[in-house]
Amino acid sequence: MNAKDAPCQIGFNAEQTRCFIKEAEDADQELNVVYSNVLKVLPPSDRGNLQLAQRLWIRFRYANCMAERGLCEGGSAALMVHAACLAADTRQRTELNLMYGWRVQKFSR
Repeated sequence: MNAKDAPCQIGFNAEQTRCFIKEAEDADQELNVVYSNVLKVLPPSDRGNLQLAQRLWIRFRYANCMAERGLCEGGSAALMVHAACLAADTRQRTELNLMYGWRVQKFSR
C-alpha cells in the first residue's frame, strides 16, 4: 500500500479513507469471483475443506485488521488503517487463484 503506484496513498484524510474502503470492496468482489469459480470445479470432499479454510480465513482477516486498527485507536487514521488492511489481506487471499487456478482452467474448457 505504500508503493508509489499504489491506488491509494497513505495519508490521513477522508478521501484516502474512501479510497481504501473502495479498494477493500473491489478486492472482496474479486476474491468472491475466484472463490466461486474454484468451488464450481472441486469435488465435494475438497469443497468442504476449502469452505472451512475460507471461514477460518475470514475470522483471521477480521481479527488481524482489528488488531492493526487498534494501533491507531482513538485517532483519525483508525478507519483508514482498517480498510487498508482489509484490502491488502483480501488481495493476498486471491492466491486461491494460484493454488486452484489450474483446476478451474482444466474444467472450464
